[in-house]
Amino acid sequence: MDFISEERDGLLRKGKLQPNDIVLTTRGTVGNCAYISEDFRFKNMRINSGMVILRAEKNQLDPYYLYVFLRSKLFKSQTQRHTSGSAQPQLPISSLRHVCIPVRGLGEQKRIASVLSALDAKIELNHQINVELEAMAKLLYEYWFVQFDFPMTAAQAASLGRPDLEGKPYKSSGGKLVPNPTLNRQIPEGWQPTDLGDCIERIIDHRGKTPAKLGGEWSSKPDAIIALSAKIVKRGKLIGIENANRVDKELYEKWMPYKLEEGDVLMTSEAPAGECYFILGKTDYCLSQRLFAMRANRSIVQPTYLYQELLAGHAHSEILGSLSGSTVFGIRQDVLRTIKILVPDLEIQKSFEQMVLPQFKQIRNLEQQNQELTQLRDWLLPMLMNGQVTVA
Repeated sequence: MDFISEERDGLLRKGKLQPNDIVLTTRGTVGNCAYISEDFRFKNMRINSGMVILRAEKNQLDPYYLYVFLRSKLFKSQTQRHTSGSAQPQLPISSLRHVCIPVRGLGEQKRIASVLSALDAKIELNHQINVELEAMAKLLYEYWFVQFDFPMTAAQAASLGRPDLEGKPYKSSGGKLVPNPTLNRQIPEGWQPTDLGDCIERIIDHRGKTPAKLGGEWSSKPDAIIALSAKIVKRGKLIGIENANRVDKELYEKWMPYKLEEGDVLMTSEAPAGECYFILGKTDYCLSQRLFAMRANRSIVQPTYLYQELLAGHAHSEILGSLSGSTVFGIRQDVLRTIKILVPDLEIQKSFEQMVLPQFKQIRNLEQQNQELTQLRDWLLPMLMNGQVTVA
């Protein structure tokens, strides 16, 4: 976030947000909106350029009803006709005055807002739970594999002549660290930096394939199989998957002779490179543009450890440092195989997996629940707006 001084704030007359205001973007990415709730944690905010504040006349329009209308296709279809600019799209503020909103009594508006806000609240709660679960997994990874304070094994405690240290934090309890010239740091005794190519069983790479090359075409059926691309994989999540291309079962079989499995790690190869996603639960995806999958050799690394290493560890730093390309930075498969990852004791990795895998599964379950709730909300919204469905 950007901040201004109190003196500057006092000089500005417009653009100050109040509870129940809606912020709408009008330049660049047009039509994004946000609702400022009564209990929003920041109380002194202003908007920047490229956005406007919409403030409902409360005796005529429920603020949350206005907010859900701005997220609907009813609003977007009207504003598309007024958006101009090729390099940077813009929605003239004057055009907003001509947007038509479905007329409902204030009581009905509040009932519609209540239904949709309950769905929004559940989606947000699931999101916050996932943020906490992801933070816990990251913290455990850093504590064990960056600070080296993992629980000491019986063998490690015995090697120090201190069996009473079993289960105690390794580094803090005097565990032996040895210098490693490859990583230019000290690491626990017995751990080794190893080429990524030696740690994985398979790289699944079908980036050059297209429906046309395989004698097919994209499918518009809702139950067709999703084709993942690099633009969908961001920050450990699948973003905008509802808008992804899809293929039918026959084309999927041609496209993916090697299918994805639970524990596979997806990684983008360019634009941008190094974004990762951990496959759990649903596995029937096609791999499309700028994306490949890695399958851990479980005799060397466990999938959850490999994922965290690629997501935020030493391997991730090496990947970013090895990017090449004049206009679009990317990583080739042969270079990827030479990336070094620190391979810890397998027993420690398995203990880590036992702790974080249930968290990852809960994250995927809540993500799936949010997809279903979002579909329900987006299905209900226009019908509530145009009167096809009413709230008792």
